[in-house]
Amino acid sequence: MTTTLTLASGRGADGTARLAVGGEIDMSNADRLAEALDSRPGPLVVDLTEVAYLDSAGLSVLFARADRLELIVPPLLEPVLTVSGLAGLVPVHGSDTRNGLQD
Repeated sequence: MTTTLTLASGRGADGTARLAVGGEIDMSNADRLAEALDSRPGPLVVDLTEVAYLDSAGLSVLFARADRLELIVPPLLEPVLTVSGLAGLVPVHGSDTRNGLQD
């Protein structure tokens, strides 16, 4: 069974591609996330503020693309990104900075 995952793309005021992700990211839908990230070349801001769950499959997708991502995350995900080491590889902003980074 695939869990709910929503994806919405856009561009920031500076022209940087953005992808807003919502729902849960797990092994049932991590491929969809990977496809969405890969369809947007160059630097990409990924807004995860509406993500309620992120498992190792989702982390793997993000790690594989870490060299071009910037993440906006809710407080729930901050410890996951820190413990996994991803926060040391990509810029991570708390959801309180979301408005400053949006269109």
